[in-house]
Amino acid sequence: MRMVWRSVGRCAPMLALLVSASAFGQAFPAKHINVYVGYGAGATTDLSARALADGLEKVLGVPLVVENKPGATAGVAAALVARAKPDGYTIGVVSTGVVTVRPHIFKAPYDPLKDFTLIAQYSRYIGAITVRGDSPLKTVDEFVAYAKAHPGMSYSSSGTHSQQQMGIELFRQCKGLEFTHLPAKGGAEANTLLLGGHVDFTAGSGQHMAYVRQGRLRNLVLLNTQERDPTQADVPTMKDIGCQDAPALGYLIVGPKGLPDPVYKVLSDAIRKVTSGPDFQKTLVNLEIPYDYKDRAQLEKETAEDFYLYKTFLEKMGVKPE
Repeated sequence: MRMVWRSVGRCAPMLALLVSASAFGQAFPAKHINVYVGYGAGATTDLSARALADGLEKVLGVPLVVENKPGATAGVAAALVARAKPDGYTIGVVSTGVVTVRPHIFKAPYDPLKDFTLIAQYSRYIGAITVRGDSPLKTVDEFVAYAKAHPGMSYSSSGTHSQQQMGIELFRQCKGLEFTHLPAKGGAEANTLLLGGHVDFTAGSGQHMAYVRQGRLRNLVLLNTQERDPTQADVPTMKDIGCQDAPALGYLIVGPKGLPDPVYKVLSDAIRKVTSGPDFQKTLVNLEIPYDYKDRAQLEKETAEDFYLYKTFLEKMGVKPE
């Protein structure tokens, strides 16, 4: 108890965030926290996760070590978290798709509804069908006409069966087109493929918006959203062009199953404080992704519902777990 009270004395303003951790005999957190990010360096998820980690270091008073673990549409990072000791020192920043989508596509090395503690969501992904800024294709109608005349147009995405790639496939089916998919390890790599002229278009996943604002890329259709973006009001949604869309997924912070409630509270309270603060909100604005916070109770309800929604959704697309 002396060790706990000495820690409280040093960090009195954070009294509500301190918890006795019998495994260590001192307050949590007492050492660095590992953060596995499910996508490559430079992607929107990576940049927002690093901003979150910076904020959490200030609130929790310990280092957060961020490691990129791209692959299998964030499945690699998710599996590492699922296998970790449930002590709060290993968390992951992934897409809600690791719970709701990926298990219907690949035989996941984890139980999506049982092997995680869903700590919080802080934003959601909105995609787009995106071409280079110097492309002669300026509208979706011009794009469709060109694609029909040139079957097999190539495109990149942040990963196979990511929600943006699913949106592209629904667009392809809706318009009767043929595309060739070149999956990347995250949105940053997908953007690079397009900017370098290695693909004809990309399934923009957020970070591409910086290039759109610069005029280097151009959005033709928004994916994973029912509403137009007022900052690009001339860009239609899938609904606007009469096509079914893939539902949006969120930026999810997870821990292993069995995370003790007091440890969860320390993490969730700190995450809520950081993500609602001005510094992190500025990061979201710069990345052009919306603030959409959800707590554990909301996530447990919604991910279970979405798990079965995507199961039906993907079965209709003819997708089977590999």
